[in-house]
Formats: sequence, C-alpha cells, structure tokens
Amino acid sequence: MPGPLPLLGLRAFVEVGQAGSMKAASRRLGVTPGAVSQQIRSLEGRLGFALFERLNREVRLTPRGRRLLADVAEAFATIEQALDEQALNGQALARTAGSGVVVSTTGAFAATWLVPRLGRFTAEHPGIEVQILTSSELVPLGGPGEADVAIRHGLGEWPGCEAERLLQPRLLPVGSPELLSKGPAIRSPGDCLAYPLLHDAIAEDWRLWLRALGADYRDPRVQTGARFSDSTLLVRAALAGQGLALLRDTYVIEEIEAGRLRVALEAPWPAAFAYYVVSRPGVRRRKASVGRFVEWLMREAAAGV
Repeated sequence: MPGPLPLLGLRAFVEVGQAGSMKAASRRLGVTPGAVSQQIRSLEGRLGFALFERLNREVRLTPRGRRLLADVAEAFATIEQALDEQALNGQALARTAGSGVVVSTTGAFAATWLVPRLGRFTAEHPGIEVQILTSSELVPLGGPGEADVAIRHGLGEWPGCEAERLLQPRLLPVGSPELLSKGPAIRSPGDCLAYPLLHDAIAEDWRLWLRALGADYRDPRVQTGARFSDSTLLVRAALAGQGLALLRDTYVIEEIEAGRLRVALEAPWPAAFAYYVVSRPGVRRRKASVGRFVEWLMREAAAGV
C-alpha cells in the first residue's frame, strides 16, 4: 500500500467491523454515518477489494475483510496500550497493570451464575478488583473506560474479537399449554415461526438458534415480536400466552414442572450455541488481571458447581 497509512479509514473499518453497522460506529467515533461510509469506501478503493457486504440497514464483513479486521484491531489495541502507558510517564494505567477487571454481561447471567461464584475469585486474588457492568448488548471492549471482557451467548462469532467457549447451557423454546394446544403442531425448529416469537432486548437468540439447527434463520418472521429487557418479563409474557420464548432451562424449569409452561420442541442442542468469554485480541496477555480472571472463569465452568 503506497503512501501514508490511511489511519482514519482503518479506524473506521475496525469500529464498523466490531459494531456491525455504520450508525453504531459513527456514535463511537463522534462523526456522521455518512463520514464513516466515505472513509470505508476510500479505504476499499485504496485496497482494491470490498471489506463489507451492504445489506439494507446492516453491513457484513467479506472473508477478506474478516481476516484484515483481526490484524488491524490488534494493531490499534497495541497503539492504545502504548498511549495509555505514556500518559502516566511510563507507569502503566491500573487497567494494564493488572489491578482490576471490568466485566460486561447480562443481568440474568450475572445474578444466576457469575455473582454467586465471585467470592471465590476474590479470595483467590484479593488484590484484583472486579467491576461488573450489566447490559443486554455487547458493549465496546478494550478502550479506556470500557470493559476488558464480556460474557455473552451466541455462536462464538464476534468479528475482531477473541472468543473462548465458557458454558453450554440449554435454551428451551417454551410457550403456554393453551397457546400450543390451539396452534399448529411443532415438529421442527422452523415450525416455531408459525407462532409469535418473544425476544430479549437484542433479539438475536431465535436467529442464532434456528441457524445452529439448520432452519431458515433469514425468514422475516424471526425478527418480529415483542422485546423485553429482562428475562423475568420474558418469562411472564410466555406464561401469559403472548408467544414462544427461547429461555435458559434453569429460568423456566419450575414453570415447566408445574405445567404453566410447555417445551414446544425437544430439539438436539447445537454444540456451537454457548456462553463465550469475549475480548479484544491480546488483552489477556497484556493485562495480567484479565488473564487470571479468564483462567478462573474456565475453572469454575469446568467444575460445574
């Protein structure tokens, strides 16, 4: 690539690749979506190949764009690390010196799995302070004031990030007995689309579940239906017969045993659909506290207690 490095274009490319949309990237960069789009097109023109596929309101990385993102994202993370160190006259910031860990996850996962176990980590590493941020979305990672790691469920595909499988909980498609008795029979994952679907705030679980089971996850009906910011509200909507919900088994086992909810389909569980520890490339090596926290998470998950 002759000439000076197109740093603005590369930065815009990283943000769009990680956020999955021009609009989200523009908010992080503090510029308009049009400016971000212009930077991306200029970079593509200079490289001589497309970095994204444009799909209505979203963009998707091309295979070459996905490979480039992994390298460029790590390079920017290294630059940010160097600047952080120089900002304190060579003394690493607390986040890079290994004194703390900022963790992003959903409120439901924090309450039911992470927080009850956190005392064991504190006892093992009393000098490492853990801060938990709860959000229904994958928040920005790795920058100043942002999370070091996130715990999210999906298929392990977060462009520009490292993802290591942590747990494999079972999500069940459930509905009220009255709703299922009046509606059409459900014999395959795709049959669930004949019913209203209930979603969490991100509305990704049904799409990922259908995709993992080989069903038509591009069907427009996958993205329709009510959304709820809290798992408790999602359970209540299912109990009220408003539609089918895809919920972690531990959240609904009592309702199923009591007959208030029914499993709509007993499907084999897709191996790729799991909880993952997600982080920017190399952060676990650069920041000792993050590496220790992730190691502890893996031990806790393996222990199954």
